[in-house]
Amino acid sequence: MMTRARLRPLILPLMILGAIVIMGLDMAGFLGPIDDLIHTAIKPPAIFFSEARRVVGSGVATLREVGDLKQRNLELEARVNQLTVENLRLAEVETENAQLRALLDFAQTNPSYDIRGGQIIARVIGDGANLFTHPIQIDLGEIHGIRQGMPVVTDRGLAGRIAHVYSRSSDILLITDPRSNVNVMTQASRAQGVLRGRVGQPPIMEFISPDIAISEGEIIITSGLGGHFPKGLVVGQVVEVIHNDNLMFQSAVIQPTVDFDRMELVLVITNFPPEEPEVLPPPTPSSP
Repeated sequence: MMTRARLRPLILPLMILGAIVIMGLDMAGFLGPIDDLIHTAIKPPAIFFSEARRVVGSGVATLREVGDLKQRNLELEARVNQLTVENLRLAEVETENAQLRALLDFAQTNPSYDIRGGQIIARVIGDGANLFTHPIQIDLGEIHGIRQGMPVVTDRGLAGRIAHVYSRSSDILLITDPRSNVNVMTQASRAQGVLRGRVGQPPIMEFISPDIAISEGEIIITSGLGGHFPKGLVVGQVVEVIHNDNLMFQSAVIQPTVDFDRMELVLVITNFPPEEPEVLPPPTPSSP
């Protein structure tokens, strides 16, 4: 029996001989049927594995595309959020610019007034039983030349007057405050009266002569009497006329032209202090 060591030198010659024999058989056409049989046998598995590789490759590509789409969606969402914030900021800037333009128009149409622009910095609105005032604070004070009694206006008309002055801020007494009294007149009929603020209701114009006919819709302006306010500032509009045969005067409910709930920017008329500033009690503290 031949050992493995003796067979080892014969392996290469045998392989070469076998290759030559197979090539000869193939050239002679004897391997055609065998080749067809082999191709027929391995074709289905080859097709299967080829299709499987294609499906797997397609799935991997799809997963990669899904990941890319998710990342892209996150980027787009972040960009949309950024643009939304920018649009809101621009809208706020445009709103403030519109308010400033309106105040500038007021200043230009009233060149005789020296004015200072101020911004609402504090608003205290209470519903306590003992809270009769709604003080509003602005960012102008004594160091800005603000003094007690100076009129406060917006582009829509009279808001009130300075009630208390601090170093860098001031409190406004609104015309709707029960402590407020403003000498006014109807623009059309020229009826004189006093506008008094009320709690939870629109202010009322009192002490109107019964001999003068006034009607709903008339514009109310400051009369200038008493020296507390310049003449001709728009105050409001008559919404109801009250007649009482038992009283010597008639009265009218007035809707202010200023929207106090939305008031953000004001003008202080600094060259029209009252002749004798009225000393007002401090605002009632709000209930806890």
